[in-house]
Amino acid sequence: MAISNGNTSRTAGTPKCMPVPNPAPCFWQQQQPQDVTDLRDHRSSEKLLDYSDIVIIGAGFAGLSTAHHLVRDAGATSICILEARGICSGATGRNGGHCRPDLYGHIPTYIDRAGIRAGAEIAEFEIANLRAIKKIIDEEKIDCDFTLTRSIDVWCNEDSAKKAEAVYQSMVSHNFEYMDDVVFYTGDKVEGICGVKGAVACASFTAGTMWPFKFLMHLTRQLIAAGVNIQAHTPATSVAPDPSGDGSFVIETPRGKMRAGKVIHANNAYVSALLPEYSKNIIPCKGICCRITVPEGTTAPLLNNSYINRTKDNTLSYFIPRHDGSIIVGGASSVFRPFKEQWYDNVDDSVLIDSAKDYYENYMQQTYRGWEETGAKVSNIWTGVMGYSYDSNPHIGKVPSKDGQFIAAGFNGHGMPVIWLAAKELARMVSQGTQFEETKLPRLFQTSQFRIDRAQSGKEEDGDIIGTGNFLDAVLHLVFRTITILPASYSRCQIGATRRSRNSYLYHDAQKLGISDCHMRVIWGAMVDCTDHAV
Repeated sequence: MAISNGNTSRTAGTPKCMPVPNPAPCFWQQQQPQDVTDLRDHRSSEKLLDYSDIVIIGAGFAGLSTAHHLVRDAGATSICILEARGICSGATGRNGGHCRPDLYGHIPTYIDRAGIRAGAEIAEFEIANLRAIKKIIDEEKIDCDFTLTRSIDVWCNEDSAKKAEAVYQSMVSHNFEYMDDVVFYTGDKVEGICGVKGAVACASFTAGTMWPFKFLMHLTRQLIAAGVNIQAHTPATSVAPDPSGDGSFVIETPRGKMRAGKVIHANNAYVSALLPEYSKNIIPCKGICCRITVPEGTTAPLLNNSYINRTKDNTLSYFIPRHDGSIIVGGASSVFRPFKEQWYDNVDDSVLIDSAKDYYENYMQQTYRGWEETGAKVSNIWTGVMGYSYDSNPHIGKVPSKDGQFIAAGFNGHGMPVIWLAAKELARMVSQGTQFEETKLPRLFQTSQFRIDRAQSGKEEDGDIIGTGNFLDAVLHLVFRTITILPASYSRCQIGATRRSRNSYLYHDAQKLGISDCHMRVIWGAMVDCTDHAV
């Protein structure tokens, strides 16, 4: 396996933001019969269609799920899916097999930023998503190794454990009904409860594990049977309005052009290749994952739960046991995080992350009681490219200022607990003209010009991906700085002016002071947002 030294660069709006053509082998995709391998490279027709009512760019979880709901719920019959590589060759086909709702991990941050209800509705949405996935798997008897289980959060650092317990108590104090499912343990018995050496606290709640690639291959077969035109190894390189002015789009690929009535961008980490305005909102970030096995004839201790483990030095790993006795584990971001060029803004999943390639070699022996003499070793290791967003929330909905184009991207390595129902709601927006506010999507998932501008005008170090997450402080600083240096404009804004006149005052004076339009949109968006919250 080759090793990444950070030589892959990305330029928004160019092929450098496209997936590499030769992703490295991955356990999930290798263990397949020939008919599935052939399906991965499926092309419904020798030539591209001349026209399709809806074109979906990306045949991963978001793209295939959206197509499923368009067909199943809306009765759509004219759909084409363009995939740059093989079907499900990206993040979903290379992940850790979790379908694990976030009940308290990031929820406090969302509450701090947008209020209690905004945070709670994300957790509730993810729980509903898990139930919906289980329902369709049960109803259609999909062979994808789905297991409803308990997910165990483990802390081996005393300070981190105390902070986690404080977060747990805070979430309980909000009387969120879903917190009844969470059990938090501290004390001498923790290590015996979770089986992790040195554990000082652990929590558990309901979650799922599955083989995502198999699930998506099932959806692919259904879509083909329903008449959806799927074109693998057909990257979309350009989307532009049709010169005729009829509201349709011309999509260019290396195999020719086709037209579309509407376009759905479901290519996650690679979305800025076609939507450069998202170049700072959604960044391709690499992760690492592996499969661990024991020697033939050896029986390893039974593990029934999925895990998130945090070592004493706070290195996080996510982990699922498989039916065959093997283990899938990944993470270790704190190990490779200092080597930014190896993982950040990097689309090359043909090579491993050098700084983390050996991290899991003796992981089970070092981490779990009873595994010391098992001889467990890494049998497969791979990397994948995820789309991380500036504010940790996905971008879903209508692309601002581009009528007829929609987006579902930026899932932060957390797409499994979100995408299935998010795609269902996006399908309603596309097929019925449903407004975002009329869907069941969490409010923080809505893409907007404000979010785009906030990242475009912000600094990397203020964002969530590699920074402090203090982008709200940066925006407020801009707001108050503007109020200070534009006293006349602000006064006129306060005296019953219409929104248009307020904008006019602010932009006129801002231009005199050299404040960019992008910064002003962020400032005004924040001022309106603050006013709305105050009301």
